[in-house]
Parts: sequence; structure tokens; C-alpha cells
Amino acid sequence: MKLATLKNGTRDGKLVVVSKDLTRCHPADDIAPTLQAALDDWAASAPRLEALYAKVEQQRIECQPFNQAEAHSPLPRAYQWADGSAYINHVELVRKARDAKVPESFYSDPLMYQGGSDGFLAPREDIPLGDPSWGCDMEGEVACITDDVPMGVSPAEAADHIKLLMLVNDVSLRGLIPGELAKGFGFFQSKPASAFSPVAVTPDELGDAWQDCLIHLPLIVDFNGEPFGRAQVGQDATFNLADLVAHAAKTRKLAAGTIIGSGTISNEGGDGGPGKPVSEGGAGYSCIAEIRTIEMIYDGEASTPFMQAGNRVRVTMEDAQGNSIFGVIDQTVVKAG
Repeated sequence: MKLATLKNGTRDGKLVVVSKDLTRCHPADDIAPTLQAALDDWAASAPRLEALYAKVEQQRIECQPFNQAEAHSPLPRAYQWADGSAYINHVELVRKARDAKVPESFYSDPLMYQGGSDGFLAPREDIPLGDPSWGCDMEGEVACITDDVPMGVSPAEAADHIKLLMLVNDVSLRGLIPGELAKGFGFFQSKPASAFSPVAVTPDELGDAWQDCLIHLPLIVDFNGEPFGRAQVGQDATFNLADLVAHAAKTRKLAAGTIIGSGTISNEGGDGGPGKPVSEGGAGYSCIAEIRTIEMIYDGEASTPFMQAGNRVRVTMEDAQGNSIFGVIDQTVVKAG
């Protein structure tokens, strides 16, 4: 099924069930007023939401048009947002730009940071940027939402706790990251609010494209109206989403509504080296930092600037027939204040 949260003047919005083609929706008020409320009692609410979804699909219930511009991120705020880094190719490239080596442990023990979750950007909301020198970058990712996850689950057990999937634009301020990491205490100012796709979907909606807790489809990232990234989500992943959920739950329970991100989707080139731009027949990139690193490798300097006011990023994913699965994240960078 497909779920979304519509803006209604409250912080947590109103839960609706959305048709497969993303054209219609119906309120789920009599089941759960918000997505978080549904997740809090998922075992009871999911079957009722599925039944409502069937009615929406079969047009056996009156619906209203679904307008993606009226949608919040599916969870406008969450109890927990933790972002991993499943694609070591991305880690290798970004760390190379900082002259930092990748420790061997990164290939067996996932990276993860705790992001700010008290308020996410809506999928069509502007990205506020205080200072262009901060190096504003997009990061195209996928994420899952869990129900209650016990402490110490295995990856196989964690897979059963993945209830919904979304896309993410995890905004990063690259110019602030080195200084923060040098303090040895992790990200904070360098990780402003992220945005998620208008629609969250249950894994079964993906059919054969959902295998081994990975989505086997390309993530479509456009920058200023041009193709920028078409990386295959199911390719070159060192860890899958279940691995990341299990990692997060190693020493603590995860509350229902926890969001776990994949990290930037990143593919190697066909020869095992850095990938090529979409314009040159490659899979492109899901963030600007990667192409800047590749420019430094081949040209001695980075020529692609980070995002500035007026720049636009678009993130989506399509099924085999070219239909949008999650809706579209479509954001423009604006000067803060």
C-alpha cells in the first residue's frame, strides 16, 4: 500500500491512503489520525489500512485528488532518524577528497550518524541556505521506517521490522563537515533538515524489485533540469537496509517510527574505478561531492560548484513501466532569511 501525510495546519498532518498511480487519496482518520499513530499499533492498523487501500484501488470509495505539493514528508517529524552509509564507493570517494583513508572496519561495520528528526522539510519545500560557503549538497538516498524493534536483533530478524520505504534528499553542508569531524564528536551543524518523498510504500509494492532488503531500481536525481544521477540502488551496496536496522538496534530498542537511511546511493564505474556522468553514459552521481572528487582525481581541481540559491534538485524513482513509485522530491535552494 501507499501512504502519505497531507498538511492540515498541525505539526504531524493527516494520514491518507494513496492510489498506486498517485492520483487519488482517501483519509485514514477512522484508522489512525497520523502515520506515527498507525506505526505505534502497526499490527492492528496495517490490515485496516490495506483494506482501505484495496477500496481506493478498486474505486469502491469516494476519493479526493492527491496533490503532491500538499504533502509533508510522510513523517513530518520522527522519534529517531539515523542515516547509515551502505555504499562504500561513496565513502571512499568523499574521504579521498579530505585525504582521509577508509578504515578496514568500514567494510564490515556500518557507518551511522544520528540526524535531527524534530522537523523534516516537505518534499516540495525550499532548502534554506545561510551561507554559500557552507557547501550545500544534495544526497539522494532510500530509507525505511520500522515498527518497534527489539534490542539485539539479527539482520534476518530486522528485515521483518521494515514496514515502509521512502526516498530521501539528505542535505549536507560539505564545508562544515571537516571541522565538525575534527572535533571527534560527529555531525551536527553540517546536517540540516532532510526531505523525504511524498509517499511511503510497503515493500510488497515493489514486487520483484524488492530483494534482499534492497530496492533493485535506479534512483533518479536531476539537478537544474539535467540528468545527474541514475545509480542502481541494488548495486554496489556493502550493507542492506536490514543490516543497518540491526546495527542501529545493537545496544538499544528502536521505537516505532524510526527512520533508517541507506546513505548516498553510489555505483562504481564499469572498470571498477570512479563512475562516469550520465552525459557520458555512466550512472552519474547522487551528490555533488562525488563528481567534485572525480574532477580532482582526473583534472587536479573540482569545477562543479556546490548548490547555490536558485539551484533545483529533483529525486524520484520509477517502476519498469516508467510510473513514479514514491512521488517526487522537488526542491529549490533559497537564501535563508
